[in-house]
Amino acid sequence: MAKKKENNFESSLARLEEISAQLESGDVGLEDSIRLYEEGIELAKICYSTLKDAELKVTELKKQLEENIKQ
Repeated sequence: MAKKKENNFESSLARLEEISAQLESGDVGLEDSIRLYEEGIELAKICYSTLKDAELKVTELKKQLEENIKQ
């Protein structure tokens, strides 16, 4: 399951980069810009959630390691 999240994170991040490039180009109309912005917000939420989950996992692993060292 972690691999699926990683792929989802990687693909979401890549799509965010594409959206950013499109919006920065100035070649996108207002309607499309709004649609892209909305898509970008949803992708950013996915990325943030995935990173937060990873941070919690690393914190838990660090805690376990520290407990094992103390024993």
